Amino acid sequence: MPADDDRRFAPATARNRRPILEVLRQVLPAEGLVLELASGTGEHAVHFARALPALAWQPTDPSPDALSSIAAWAAAEALPNLRPPLQLDATDEAWPLDRADALACINMIHISPWEATEGLMRGAGRLLPSGAPLYLYGPFRRGARPLEPSNHAFDLDLQRRDPRWGLRELSEVTRCAARHGLAPSDVVEMPANNLSVVFRKA
Repeated sequence: MPADDDRRFAPATARNRRPILEVLRQVLPAEGLVLELASGTGEHAVHFARALPALAWQPTDPSPDALSSIAAWAAAEALPNLRPPLQLDATDEAWPLDRADALACINMIHISPWEATEGLMRGAGRLLPSGAPLYLYGPFRRGARPLEPSNHAFDLDLQRRDPRWGLRELSEVTRCAARHGLAPSDVVEMPANNLSVVFRKA
C-alpha cells in the first residue's frame, strides 16, 4: 500500500461483510440511494457498492480520519455508484440529505452515546419513504436472555472505554424507532453473536 494512501482496514469488516451482504440483498430496494451512517474505514461501502451496482451508496461519518479513509477507498476503487463521503453526525438535527431509499448503520449504536441512536431514528423517520428499510447490524441485549460470554466481555470493555457506550437492549431500540414511525420488520441471527435488525418506515 502506498505511504500516502489513507485507506484504513478493520479486521471485523473482512469477517462480516459477506454475511451482511446476504441480508442486504433481501432487504434493500432493487434501486435507489442507500445512506450509510458511521461508515468507518469505508470497506463496507466499497464491498456493497461493488456487489449492488443498481444502488447508489452514500457513505458518511462524523470523523475526519474516517472520511479520509472512505475517500481513499472510493478513489482507489472508482466505482460509479459509490458517492464521495459526507460528514454526518447522527445526533445533528440537520443532515446533508433530505431523502434516501434505505439507511444502513453497522456497528454504531453500541459504540456511541444513546443520543446517537435517537438521532439515527429521528433522521430515518424523516428521510425514508413509506416501506423503506433501516438496517442495523451489531450485538444487542435481548431481555432476560443471558449475554454470550464474548458479548459480555465486549460490553464491559465498551463501558470502561466510555460509560455512555455499551450493548443496547433491543426492545429499547425498537421503542425508540417506533417513536419516529419505524416498525420492526425482521431480526436475523448473524455470526459471532451479532444480529441484523430491520425496521421499515410505517
